[in-house]
Amino acid sequence: MNLYLRYPEWISPTIIPGLPIRWYGLMYLVAFGLAYVLTVVQLKQQRSGVLARVGREDIADLFFWIILGIIIGARIVAATVYDTSGTYISKPWLIFWPFDEEMNFTGLAGMSYHGGLIGGIIAFLLYSKRKRLPILATGDLLSAAIPLGYTFGRIGNFLNMELYGRVTTLPWGVLFPHARRLPTSVPAVRETAATVGIDVTGQELVNLPRHPSQLYEAFLEGVLLWFILWFVFRKRKPFDGFLIGAYLIGYSVARFIAEYFRTPDPGLDFVLQLGTENNPPWLLLSPFNFTMGQILSVLMALGGVIFLVVVRARQRTPNR
Repeated sequence: MNLYLRYPEWISPTIIPGLPIRWYGLMYLVAFGLAYVLTVVQLKQQRSGVLARVGREDIADLFFWIILGIIIGARIVAATVYDTSGTYISKPWLIFWPFDEEMNFTGLAGMSYHGGLIGGIIAFLLYSKRKRLPILATGDLLSAAIPLGYTFGRIGNFLNMELYGRVTTLPWGVLFPHARRLPTSVPAVRETAATVGIDVTGQELVNLPRHPSQLYEAFLEGVLLWFILWFVFRKRKPFDGFLIGAYLIGYSVARFIAEYFRTPDPGLDFVLQLGTENNPPWLLLSPFNFTMGQILSVLMALGGVIFLVVVRARQRTPNR
């Protein structure tokens, strides 16, 4: 008996065969659209105080610049930090080139969340300063709205069959058709295959079930974080800017946990190994071997804590 799920064969990364329109891109359009709607909903509920002079047009323009900043930041970090081939360092003009060597449209393959966050923050600050928007209050609106939209981004990763998880013997493990094949000469590979009911006789390489880590992230970084920010903290925030810090910390915790189930980026594997077990990156053995995503998440959480402390201290300090 097979103790795993096969990735549905009827799902294709492309929406219409022959056209460069992918579910991945569509899901991100849905994500940005939903985040915009939730931001406008909050704005209508808070038409007094510092947000009284912020209009719907301001939010629409702000989203345009934030999306542009996210794309630029996400692509640059993905190409310089996560790509170990050195291609983009030697040929930086390829970072935003959406075609392969045969001029087939591929889109911008590879985006970094942390890079996108940095780019989005820079765009947000520049636009808010130029339009004299209340940065902390407006940032709270965005922070409460973004996670639910981000859920669809991770669903897009699943539909695109990318960012799949580590090998698992759990019954909901998914056999992704394009996942990296593993050598049957490794004892852990043969043991896992036997456990889930895959015959490796005569095979040098085998495809094994993986954690659907994209869906884990969709829940942890998206639905759960949004629920906490929207229903628990949004109407109880002690000061403007609180939701910004809560988002940074909450996302970091969710991403740190999810990284234990997600296959590390090729070539980076574990950037910090404190565990005594020298486990392969596709299998979770030691919880003390950390990925680049986990390191960046820790830094992001520390940034969130520092942000909250500084903002709270400044608001408590009387004006002179």
